[in-house]
Amino acid sequence: MRADAQRNREQILRAAREIFVDQGPDAPLDEIARRAGVGIATLYRRFPERDDLIQAVALDVFTALIAAAHGALAEEPDPAVGLRRFMHAALDLKVGSVMPSLMGRVDVDSMVDAARGDAVEPVQEMLTRAQRDGLIREDVVFGDIALVLTRLSRPLPGARIPFDGDLAHRHLDVYIDGLRAPGAERPRDPLPGPAITGEEFKRLRERLAKGPGPAADPDADHDPSAGPAAGPTHA
Repeated sequence: MRADAQRNREQILRAAREIFVDQGPDAPLDEIARRAGVGIATLYRRFPERDDLIQAVALDVFTALIAAAHGALAEEPDPAVGLRRFMHAALDLKVGSVMPSLMGRVDVDSMVDAARGDAVEPVQEMLTRAQRDGLIREDVVFGDIALVLTRLSRPLPGARIPFDGDLAHRHLDVYIDGLRAPGAERPRDPLPGPAITGEEFKRLRERLAKGPGPAADPDADHDPSAGPAAGPTHA
């Protein structure tokens, strides 16, 4: 496959994953093409039927999830660092929200069963090693990792928040800090993503109350690229 064709395919799958989470598998294909930055004809050349695109999104998510798990295990000598790396990668993939959104259109259970060993075993190995080394609490189980990724990968209800993904990564790091074993102090980087001030949280509540709708200007409430907002974050 030519480099430009591969790039278009990846952009279409990424856009479809995000839009399926928001709108379900019957979302308009022209909206997916527009977000991917390609023409609708390009989308249809790659995926002649809607179900072709849905199947490709599901397979792409699982393939990337397995690669992220094995990459973290193989490349990070510190199992706690590897676990954190995998969890942030899995959150980016939105696996905990995209697969439920496709239920009824793909055989999700069969795909999960087929990928279970490849995806779960390296994560379980990192968790076991981190617990053995006294880095992660002994009572943490794989389900604690899987469930929090599902919770954080789902968008907030109501109108879409433009920096929802940045907030999810911030909150994931807070959660990961809570997995540490007592006394396992490690250097901590600043929390990623925007810190929400009380005034910003008030505006977010007002937006959520409006119900589903398109994402607003990402700069309207807070600019994540500017770093965490100063001061305490009391609502």
